Amino acid sequence: MPLVRIDIRKHADPLFARKIGEVVYRAMRTTIGVPDKDNFQILNEHDGGHFVYDPSYLDIARTDGLVYLQITLNEGRTLDQKKALYLAIADGLHAELAIRREDVFISLVEVKKENWSFGNGLAQYAN
Repeated sequence: MPLVRIDIRKHADPLFARKIGEVVYRAMRTTIGVPDKDNFQILNEHDGGHFVYDPSYLDIARTDGLVYLQITLNEGRTLDQKKALYLAIADGLHAELAIRREDVFISLVEVKKENWSFGNGLAQYAN
């Protein structure tokens, strides 16, 4: 059950963040086994004063087209699965939305299964 947070600078296309989310969801389905309908996302757009980044950290040239992706998910994916996810997201965003690969910033936050409640005050994944 990933929870995806997508943060971008304000974009002329009001559906741009949603389109990013569609690419991310497809990448998660194909690389880390996210099931059908398991799509939960928070989409945020920010003005320039509330969107901070270093334009050259680790010698990666970033622009105002930067996309921050924070994905909270159950622990247990392999390093190879994570690398495949990063690549699928960057390649998909580049191919479908012309987002520069350099402008795709991804952070995975892994949690134990019991740390989710999908509603009704229950821990549906707890053993």
